[in-house]
Amino acid sequence: MTVHIPNSRFDAAIAPHPGPAEPARPDRRPLLAVMALTAVLTAAVMAGYVLTIGAWGFWSVLAMALITLTTTTLALGASTAVVGLIFPAPPAPKPMPDWQPATQTAILLTLCGEEPRGPAKMLAELADDLAQRGLDRHTRIFVISDTRDDKAEREATALAPLIGAGRITYRRREENVGRKPGNIGDWLHRWGPDFDFMLVLDADSRMSARRIRHLIHRMERSPSTGLLQSGMRLLPAETRFGQLQRSAQRIMGPTFLEGFSAWTGDAGNYWGHNALIRVRAFRDAVPLPKLPGAAPFGGDVLSHDFVEAAWMRRAGWRIEIDADTRASAEDGPQTLSEYHKRDRRWCQGNLQHLRLITAPGLHPLSRLHMAVGVMGFLSAPLWLATLLLLATGAVPLATGWMLLAVATLLITPKICGVSRIIRQAKGLRAKGVVLRAALLETVLSSILAPIVMVHHVIDVAAVVSGRDCGWKKSGGTGISLPTGGVEALAGAAILAIVATVNPAAMAWVLPVALPLIFAPLFIRFMESPCKCIAARS
Repeated sequence: MTVHIPNSRFDAAIAPHPGPAEPARPDRRPLLAVMALTAVLTAAVMAGYVLTIGAWGFWSVLAMALITLTTTTLALGASTAVVGLIFPAPPAPKPMPDWQPATQTAILLTLCGEEPRGPAKMLAELADDLAQRGLDRHTRIFVISDTRDDKAEREATALAPLIGAGRITYRRREENVGRKPGNIGDWLHRWGPDFDFMLVLDADSRMSARRIRHLIHRMERSPSTGLLQSGMRLLPAETRFGQLQRSAQRIMGPTFLEGFSAWTGDAGNYWGHNALIRVRAFRDAVPLPKLPGAAPFGGDVLSHDFVEAAWMRRAGWRIEIDADTRASAEDGPQTLSEYHKRDRRWCQGNLQHLRLITAPGLHPLSRLHMAVGVMGFLSAPLWLATLLLLATGAVPLATGWMLLAVATLLITPKICGVSRIIRQAKGLRAKGVVLRAALLETVLSSILAPIVMVHHVIDVAAVVSGRDCGWKKSGGTGISLPTGGVEALAGAAILAIVATVNPAAMAWVLPVALPLIFAPLFIRFMESPCKCIAARS
């Protein structure tokens, strides 16, 4: 529940700002379909729970509330994938071969201490690509940096050839005021009036000139669109863990994005990079509030992208998802430790949204985006609590039909993604490759899920207890144990509790406990180099 804290500056920052006139309503059939399907799937799981409960009492009612919250989130994801099959996005109008933009676009690469050689290589290739397509007259590349200390000199050295050749404009701030939003805000103040659009990229982002050209063309045709978020793929991986993420994205991503784009319509979301933004819309609608109080719940808004999209939509601008993932990519964490550090930062930022979700004037779907982001982390402690209630016998189940229904929700996005790829694959051999890849991804992801759950529980506990991650590069649990040690202890504790209190539940607890117990070995295996992947591009 959000508690209002009187603060005049905060209240002014979250108040609605005027924008363009409300655009024409998009097709609401996908939204109605996803709402209806989510309700039906959630009701089916809860009916299974009610029919199989052995006895009713306080713990049974509590478990029902927890399962309702978590199941609704799973059902929304499953429904989104199904809607992606039913309502595929129509192809966007392509620009004619001789079309050139009538606008000016700034391409902003934000840096903050990252290794600069990769971004420098990417910018050189992008500059060449833009020139070949004649877009260099309508675009300008900026590198806006918050890098400090000894890393700043290495960054300037890596970018020096591009700066000297006039291919990029480089600006580094001495003070990292406001983090990334402050970095972009400084650019808007100095250069924003000279540009119609800005394309935001992170250090690990990749986009082709052809894709940028299509985004500009689409934005120019829709004056009420304030932000156009591009779909993304993951770059080739170095490790088995990186390859697992890439396989999951390739299987489920396109169908899920099609569905997400369809039902969110003109109230989509922003993921912080690989998005084309109308400068005027962003500048006028997005001064972010500084949350009253101290971190982790107060201070700067960390997960700012969701909030920026919500503020722009509230001002009347369309926020749209371009579900096409071609020629738009990002890098993913290559190790579990990198993945957990990133999630720790996201956890704090998303939980801050509890203080913004009831801000006046927000579109209902903007509130939903924030709620789903919050549940992305709160689901872990809720599922762990539910697991313990069921496994210890505090909530007796006569049968396991409810658990089977939950598993079905989890696998539905994979089924939808595989069915889409199977239709596109030519020949039995290709279809067989798809099925084997999907099966391997499902098995490995199922083993990984309890490990991620444990870390999300730790992350939520850290934020609730008042620990600020500070959006630093370093992170972690603060517990000094070998890699996988925390997970192994958690798995052993679960087995010990169940063996003592309710041995009859041991069989169905093992799929959760065993991956945790063997986490040290599994993590070592997953972080090993992926020999099946060629050199990364």
